[in-house]
Amino acid sequence: MADPQTRLTLWGVEIFLATIEAGSISQAAARLGASPSTVSQQLSNLETALGMRLLDRGARPVSLTAAGRLFLRRARVIDGEVLAARSELTSLDMSRLRQLRLGMIEDFDADVTPRLLSEMSADLGTCHFVLETGASYRLAEMLESRTLDVIVAADLDLSAEWMEVHPLLTDPFLVAAPPGCVDPDMDSDADILAALLDLPFIRYSSRQMMGRQIDAHLKILDLDIPRRFELDSYHAIMAMVASGAGWTITTPLGVTRAQRFRKGVDVMPLPFQPLSRRISLFARRDSANPVPHDMAARLRPLLQGLVVDPCLQEMPWLRPTLRVEGWSLAP
Repeated sequence: MADPQTRLTLWGVEIFLATIEAGSISQAAARLGASPSTVSQQLSNLETALGMRLLDRGARPVSLTAAGRLFLRRARVIDGEVLAARSELTSLDMSRLRQLRLGMIEDFDADVTPRLLSEMSADLGTCHFVLETGASYRLAEMLESRTLDVIVAADLDLSAEWMEVHPLLTDPFLVAAPPGCVDPDMDSDADILAALLDLPFIRYSSRQMMGRQIDAHLKILDLDIPRRFELDSYHAIMAMVASGAGWTITTPLGVTRAQRFRKGVDVMPLPFQPLSRRISLFARRDSANPVPHDMAARLRPLLQGLVVDPCLQEMPWLRPTLRVEGWSLAP
């Protein structure tokens, strides 16, 4: 029997592509829901199987060797064929699905979620769909307790061994402020921040994951901003900003969810160290279940067309920080 380390595996090819796309072993591990040591070992096994060193792991980001650049083209072809095969097999297997309990963050309830359910219902004519919309931490609890089968949520702990993770979207944070609060001629982050701090800061509730993430970031930056307003609603926060009551830190999704107030606010990059959140699809790990992979594949083009493209058209400075994750690498 051949030594496993001399075999070229699909898992090794997938890890190779993820590492090049992510730029580091640790980031590739996070995207794939694997440990860095597993990723590193699989890359070594792949190089052993091919008899060539494919990556310069000492470079930051990880870079391709000459052999790696040649293999990349073949790896993309292999990955494309695997995706095509999975799609064909998924459509066959999912036709027998009887129930799907799906949890979605509220950010997608106006556009992405209805489109996803419409597309899936066309293929799954006998499936009973159960949708739960809510905060990421509550959806995660329902997934862990097996109340839900699949969830789409933001910034959950990726270290749980029982969890299957499919990255979907990187959603950067930005500033939303009353019109004219910041002089457009200001080019200094310090001046922009000073202008913002002349107004109250309207926070997302610390009961929400996003609110805790923003608070932790401000603490790291040693920005002690008085706690005056703390709300748990996108619409209420954006309404207050539009009325001139203060400024906030939100995301492109937060701005678009409260679209009725969009013309009443100015949006701009953070005047300090960038911050973003990752939205992913999570399920209980089961290699025989094609549903999570199929749903993630359906969601990515929806997110590109319904979220990313409209935001970049209006706010081109968000490129490339606002992006769909998990695409196969373009040829």
